[in-house]
This record gives sequence, structure tokens and C-alpha cells, in this order.
Amino acid sequence: MHLPLVLPPVVTGYLLLIAFGRRGILGQTFENCCGLVFSFRWTGAALAAGVMGFPLMVRAIRLSIEAVDRRLEDAAATLGSGRLGVFFAVTLPLSVPGLLAGVVLGFAKALGEFGATITFVSNIPGETRTLPAAIYTLTQTPGGDAAAGRLVLIAVALSLAALVASELLARRLATRISG
Repeated sequence: MHLPLVLPPVVTGYLLLIAFGRRGILGQTFENCCGLVFSFRWTGAALAAGVMGFPLMVRAIRLSIEAVDRRLEDAAATLGSGRLGVFFAVTLPLSVPGLLAGVVLGFAKALGEFGATITFVSNIPGETRTLPAAIYTLTQTPGGDAAAGRLVLIAVALSLAALVASELLARRLATRISG
């Protein structure tokens, strides 16, 4: 689950290419059953971004669920709620700020993903070009510095907004837990 967090992104992209490429076992399966192709398509860019952002999301969600007071869950169980009922009535509502923080962090990480995406789906204009790939391309293009600078400002603004949202949600969770 956490391996993409510590592996070099290019390694993750290569593994995605091996598994989800047209000749990969998962790639062939998805293409045959659903008509879904991942390699060198926007669907692959979304998959690569999701795989890279997923560990951050899972960590935040896990911490949020673990922070829920077990006594509240036990009380709900003694009042007749089953395990699913306790989860949906107590655990999930109390962990919502952490869940949202995890989603925001995962989104922010996915937004900035470059290594796995460039390895798995390349940098095809209009198909797989992501914000980081566009910035990279513009920095390699004569006269592209101004456009790259504008995209960098957009990336910084989106990243800051995601971090602020994540922090606000984490503080709300801490307030909710501490009472």
C-alpha cells in the first residue's frame, strides 16, 4: 500500500507499464473485458496519479479512523448496533475531517505527479500531458519560460490551497477528538 510513497516514481511508472500496458496481464484484462486502455492514454495518466497519491490518502484516513474513541464505538455496540452500524453511525462521521484531509493530500500529490506519469503514459499533447509535464516541456522550449512561469504559479496556488484545506481539516479533526 505504501510502496509508491518510497519507490522512485519512475520505478512505479515502469511497474504500471509492465502490469497495465497492452501486453501486461492487467492491461490485457481491462482491454478485453471493458475496452479500457491505460498505456499512453489519459486513463493511464489518471491511474498513475492515483497510484502515487493513494498512499498519502490512506495514511491520513487510517490515522483519522484510529483516532476515533473506541469507547464511543463500544457504547454504540452495547446499544444494539452491529459492526457496520457502528462504523456508519459513529466511526465514519467522526473521521470525516481526516477522510477529507486524506483526499485533499492525495489529490495534491496526484496533481504534481511527474515521474510515474511520464514513464507510463509519456507526454502526448492533448492526451497525457499533465501540469508538471507541460511545465517540463515549456522549460525545454525556447521562449517557453513565461508560459512555464504561469503554470508554475497555478501549480503553487493549487498546492497551497490543498495544504491549507488539509491543515484546516486536520485542525477540525483534532478539535472534534479533544472535545
